[in-house]
Amino acid sequence: MPALARATALAAPVVAPRGVARRSTGARVPSMASRVPSANLAASLRSVGGKQASMPSFMGLKKSAALPRFRSLRSDTPAAVTRSGHVVAVASREPYAGGAVDMNQILEERDACGVGFIASLKGERTHKTVTDALTALGCMEHRGACSADDDSGDGAGVMCNIPWKMLGKYCEAEGIDGFEEGKAGVGMVFLPQDAAQAKKSREILNECVEAEGLTVLGWREVPVNKAVVGRMAKATEPVIEQILVAGAEEDDLERKLFVARKLAEKKSAALNAEMPGIAENFYVCTMSGRTIVYKGMLRSAVVGEFYEDLKNPDFETQFCIYHRRFSTNTVPKWPLAQPMRFLGHNGEINTLQGNLNWMASREADMTHPVWAGREPELRPICNPAASDSANLDRVAELLVKSGRPVAETMMLLVPEAYRNHPDLDATYPEVESFYDYYAGMQEAWDGPALLVFTDGKKLGCRLDRNGLRPARFWRTSDDYIYVASEVGVLGDAISNAANIVAKGRLGPGMMIQADLESGEFKENTEVAKEVASRLDYKGFLEDIKFLDAKEPGEATTMDATGLIEAQAAAGYAAEDVSMIIESMAADGMEPTWSMGDDTPMPVLSSRPHLLYDYFKQRFAQVTNPAIDPLREGLVMSLEMTLGAKGNLLDNKGAEDIPAVHLKTPVLFDEDVETIMGLDSLKAVRVPARYAGTGEKGAMAAAVAELCAAAEKAVAGGSQTVIISDKPDCGDATMPAIPSMLAVGAVHHHLIKVGLRSRASIVVESASAFSTHHFACLVGFGASAVNPWLALETCRQWRGSTKIENAIKRGKMPNMSVADVQRNYKAAVNKGLKKILSKMGISLLTSYHGAQIFECYGIGPEVIDTAFKGTVSRIGGMNMDDLAAETATFYSSNFPGEGEVLNGIAARGMFQVKPGLEYHANNQDMSKLLHKAIGLGGKKESGDFDAYKLYQEERNDRPATSLRDMLVIESDREPIPIDEVESVGDICARFCTGGMSLGAISRECHEAIAIAMNRIGGKSNSGEGGEDPQRYEKISADAEGKSETFPHLRGLKTGDVASSAIKQVASGRFGVTTSFLMAADQLEIKVAQGAKPGEGGQLPGKKVSPYIASLRRSKAGVPLISPPPHHDIYSIEDLAQLIYDLHMVNPKAKVSVKLVGQAGIGTVASGVAKANADIIQISGGDGGTGASPLSSIKHAGGPLEMGLVEAHRTLVENDLRQRVVLRADGGCRSGLDVIQCALMGADEYGFGTVAMIATGCVMARICHTNNCPVGVASQREELRARFPGAPGDLVNFFQLCAQEVREELAAMGYKSLDEIIGRNDLFAQKRAHPDGSAPGQPAKTSGLDLSFLTTSSGEGGVSSARLAQATHDDGRMLDDEILEDPAVIKAIEEEGEYTVKKEIINTDRCATARVAGVVAAKYGDSGFAGKLNIELEGSAGQSFGAFTVGGVSVKLVGEANDYVCKSMSGGEVSIMPPAASPFAPEDCIIAGNTCLYGATGGKAFFNGRAGERFAVRNSLAETVVEGTGDHCCEYMTGGVVVVLGRVGRNVGAGMTGGIGYFLDEDDTFASKVNGEIVSMQRVATSAGEAQLKGLIEEHVAKTGSPKGKAVLAEWAEYLPKFWQLVPPSEANTPEATDVVPEEVAASA
Repeated sequence: MPALARATALAAPVVAPRGVARRSTGARVPSMASRVPSANLAASLRSVGGKQASMPSFMGLKKSAALPRFRSLRSDTPAAVTRSGHVVAVASREPYAGGAVDMNQILEERDACGVGFIASLKGERTHKTVTDALTALGCMEHRGACSADDDSGDGAGVMCNIPWKMLGKYCEAEGIDGFEEGKAGVGMVFLPQDAAQAKKSREILNECVEAEGLTVLGWREVPVNKAVVGRMAKATEPVIEQILVAGAEEDDLERKLFVARKLAEKKSAALNAEMPGIAENFYVCTMSGRTIVYKGMLRSAVVGEFYEDLKNPDFETQFCIYHRRFSTNTVPKWPLAQPMRFLGHNGEINTLQGNLNWMASREADMTHPVWAGREPELRPICNPAASDSANLDRVAELLVKSGRPVAETMMLLVPEAYRNHPDLDATYPEVESFYDYYAGMQEAWDGPALLVFTDGKKLGCRLDRNGLRPARFWRTSDDYIYVASEVGVLGDAISNAANIVAKGRLGPGMMIQADLESGEFKENTEVAKEVASRLDYKGFLEDIKFLDAKEPGEATTMDATGLIEAQAAAGYAAEDVSMIIESMAADGMEPTWSMGDDTPMPVLSSRPHLLYDYFKQRFAQVTNPAIDPLREGLVMSLEMTLGAKGNLLDNKGAEDIPAVHLKTPVLFDEDVETIMGLDSLKAVRVPARYAGTGEKGAMAAAVAELCAAAEKAVAGGSQTVIISDKPDCGDATMPAIPSMLAVGAVHHHLIKVGLRSRASIVVESASAFSTHHFACLVGFGASAVNPWLALETCRQWRGSTKIENAIKRGKMPNMSVADVQRNYKAAVNKGLKKILSKMGISLLTSYHGAQIFECYGIGPEVIDTAFKGTVSRIGGMNMDDLAAETATFYSSNFPGEGEVLNGIAARGMFQVKPGLEYHANNQDMSKLLHKAIGLGGKKESGDFDAYKLYQEERNDRPATSLRDMLVIESDREPIPIDEVESVGDICARFCTGGMSLGAISRECHEAIAIAMNRIGGKSNSGEGGEDPQRYEKISADAEGKSETFPHLRGLKTGDVASSAIKQVASGRFGVTTSFLMAADQLEIKVAQGAKPGEGGQLPGKKVSPYIASLRRSKAGVPLISPPPHHDIYSIEDLAQLIYDLHMVNPKAKVSVKLVGQAGIGTVASGVAKANADIIQISGGDGGTGASPLSSIKHAGGPLEMGLVEAHRTLVENDLRQRVVLRADGGCRSGLDVIQCALMGADEYGFGTVAMIATGCVMARICHTNNCPVGVASQREELRARFPGAPGDLVNFFQLCAQEVREELAAMGYKSLDEIIGRNDLFAQKRAHPDGSAPGQPAKTSGLDLSFLTTSSGEGGVSSARLAQATHDDGRMLDDEILEDPAVIKAIEEEGEYTVKKEIINTDRCATARVAGVVAAKYGDSGFAGKLNIELEGSAGQSFGAFTVGGVSVKLVGEANDYVCKSMSGGEVSIMPPAASPFAPEDCIIAGNTCLYGATGGKAFFNGRAGERFAVRNSLAETVVEGTGDHCCEYMTGGVVVVLGRVGRNVGAGMTGGIGYFLDEDDTFASKVNGEIVSMQRVATSAGEAQLKGLIEEHVAKTGSPKGKAVLAEWAEYLPKFWQLVPPSEANTPEATDVVPEEVAASA
């Protein structure tokens, strides 16, 4: 079948069996009607898990429950009855009227997509431009998604010129005069289905248009084909009409139409109470004299079928933007389909709440003469009910309509990373002043973004500062320019090769722009120079003060007793000082800790907590990526500004930007005094104190007084308000208002009174000492923080006798008092970057005021006062509770009368301390468990009587998690236990958490796997691969010993040590094709409970030779997993990775591990649409081998909230039967299993307790490699102490399952199937008159757990979900290849065969399934035959992924992202078609993230590749002719040769392997990250031979002209090569001729 015909067929709907939704994306249509597989093929597929029946692919959802809008069940809000008959309390929303926005609303809209455009630079208007755009749109169907009917697309559409020819003929036929290009406009309008509302909407728009002096020429019904609309889309399908308008020209017409539209929106919103739904259902897609949008809740393939205009030959246009949407929201809406009015967006804005709040706060100051004082009519500018894309579109549209150039608008909203940018410094340094100027006026809309935009005159494309979305462009000889998320969307890579004169990509922060009037096409440098030269930005900055940090003072400011009293009053605990502040002062880094957080939630704790502790940091998860502050910190900035922000619409120069720039928000005491002395800021200090007498209302009154004082100061001209709790500010005898409360309250008060943009907030805080505290203060509005008490603590610590003696003895470096303060500040700065990065945010200015937190335990009074819009779903403390808790710090630390205060008290927050804070994992619990199971293989079966003691210890514990505040109230009478399902059936639902071999010992890892296999459960490999030896059955003697596993005891013949679940994590350690083929399930670890949004770390001392061999790294070298999966930057990327894993191993189910936070229902919906089989929900308290302490404590939400939200969302959208839900969060007993089942979980994960059951004693020193019992150590002598045996864990799980049986019997239920999802059987514990539960502090009285106790409805039968087949993606190119009997024969007989095929961009992960078949039989390198696969065309994503030895793949054409991902062997070569007129070395031939995690093989690219080339390459060898940024990042082995220019940050985190880089323009040195690697010329014969040999092979495989030129002039070119050498390779023959004796001896 021809490529284009096949592409069209791929996008066509598939008729599914009754009751089953099937996705057609990716389903390959064969060239023959039917092919019967050969018997050999069938056998081969069976050998790798082929199946007779498969669960079809599913990418659909039905109804919005992304973030259930729960109200208290005690409220008066009416309940809504869902289709399933269950009752859920809901709250309706009024149209947004301005002010601070609600994060709950924002979380309901998340999306990603594919986007592109086609344009004629010669001004030609043709119908072919439309048809080509629709073809391209159809070829990006896999980047979108559909609803549950699998036919209602999440959104697709096009934007183009108004079709003047077509509409002119219409007007002529209808007798309409005055419709003339340049003097008329067209509005594309979605009208409500309700006839009365539609009539009213037309009337409103007519009135508003005419009020602007324009004439309504008429309305036109847009002809549509309703038959192609999906069932769900049809339910909300609008009436679509066009309004034809005349009466003004050019820009004047555009502005009048803009105002008319805005006024119409406001009028419809005002009518919403009278005519419910009109505000949402009346929507003007575009109303312009230049552009028009045709879009809808459609699949790509039917846009052109639905809109009959698009098939009209008279529909001619010069350009066409096209867009396909993937919405994680459960109800994609017609208006949110794209393109919007100005742009199309592929990505996610991570800072949306902050962007919206700041826009709301500055609206009052945004004016421009063109609006003639009518600006209030245009407000509010943004709307939280709209998507991130829609809001960015609104802001950009206003700026452009106000006269700002299009390119300038995009540059100030989405700035590039302009610091430390060698190419920028060399080619357009003047742009730095432009970015500096706007940095203080407009915070960046930060996040992954490919933006295609136009105002009808200029057409362009902009990529985010990190380059996190793919963007390719090409130009043809007939002056057409094409931009797309993927190449190959027109299917003409071969047929049109001779016409393509250039191919390129957008790099990070880059832009291209086409002038549709003049035909000029400009790339990034030219565009940026033009924008930067429009005004004298450098001159504007001359009056701005760039404040450098002052030298910190060395003198202490209080005596020792005064310090202790101040620390106690501020809420410090002894461990806060010793483990956090002093550690940061000594090392300049946050402290590392392990084992997770097992203390009670702050609102449940009987001990006082700082207000910061009730807030959890949000983190990137699926819809957007975290970023890497360690290796990619060059794109990050902590710079802040102080002073008033001016008029963004009509900036006049220096007067419109803040007066002071700070490099960091962390201020020394001396910095504050400098700020106080600046006349430009007129800074005013206001004290933050309240009457601590215990009177009700004291805190609220004090906060109100503080806000009034701040308002007065700003109204009086102050541009900086300093909120202070220093002893010399206010009445020092009064306790301080918590700094976070004070900052948030003032911030929101100033927003409310319209003064927020006129002043900055600085806080002098005693309570701020942790990185989390700084993030909270900045996130809720502070521009800078002076941690005056923490700095004083540093000073006195350095001056203490203890530290003086340590320095004298050489135990510590000799640091001055100033040094330790600088260290502390550096640690805070690093920590802030880490916190920003976990949300995917690069700039602190974008995090500032963004409120990217959620709250657990704070009630509505406090939220509405200081944290408006923050997610808080369980209620909690009010102002008086907060005042009482704050006072407790002081009273709980101070001794009785006549006693001396020697130091602040400990609270036991990190380690178990007798009499202090409770820890769920404690020594008493461990001892009871070890006795019950007979640790060390002492018992054949567990002792249930002894287990009862363990059970009582767990079940009678102090309330630690939210489920401890719930009681089960069954609706049945107890039954005999004999009627309950068996222990074996229950054990089959048990899993262990992903604990990597490396973090824990081989003994522990293997014992857990063997135990889980014995009981029919599933163990998880964690990150790091597995020894293939573990895939084989074990033979054991009578003593339980085995020759293959001599280090284990208690073995049985037939045991298997293979982990059923094999994990694919961001580090990609050990992910080989044979590893994937040995899995029953493949888990994608998107986030980790202990540190969501962060990467992993394995200290070098734990990287033993054995661990290094599994991870393809170097022994003794620390290993870091980057925070992001570099192939998951969005939901569409996750869908691709799921697709990849299904492709390589069709029998293995794919699970996605998520961590609970508000909005996880939206994310889970997207994951289900992305075709996952299993979704794992983890709590934020999970264990870890090593993590920053603040991450363990302050990120991630409770398992209970995440699990219920995910389950409820899936149920309400008829999705629940499609995916298994696995709970992973602190399960320690059968009661935990029952509770998780009631909340909706099908399977139950056990983490820390599994290690305890094999001998862990909770020493909490995992990160040190000194585990005393060998559970979490790689030291041989400690591993020898490992006390456990597989039988111990078997005993535990069987005892646990028996407890489950007893609980079920007591409840009157026979199986877990019957109770899963029955959270209506929960009731909140309430016993005391104040509402608190028995034994719980009074502050729990405000808790409302109705979110957890409200029925989620009927979710189907769990066991049926568990039994269903693996999801399938339909028929693929690999299936065609494997149907060739000669291919199967070559594989089975290890012969040689060549197969030739065409390939198109919808052929994704091509050749992976073939590789899987080979690997299943021979492993990664055991195949002795030769299978040659020769392809022509444009390959889809993940081309050549998982290739293995003996397989050679050749592509003539081009490829997209992720080429050779996890390549394990074999060869891949890519070259352009022979007819291509361009020089290959100047053009892009492959996309981003090639060779990610490759563990072997060779790859040759006759052209350039994109960003992150060879990231985490372990052993592959490759030649490429140029790359983007971050080449060789995290590389641990292999060889990379680059024959052309590279981007920034080469070799960041590169700990192994060698790189060779041809540097013809002497710019390479400025691109290298020299933190680890060294640069040198190729100086050894072995190095030269390696380099030359690879180039020769490259020429032989691809015919590279560049390679030929280098070889022809070898003597001239060799000196131009640089060699990058990490320390682990420094003594290899390729790097040096001088090899140390010990290295030579070991070799």
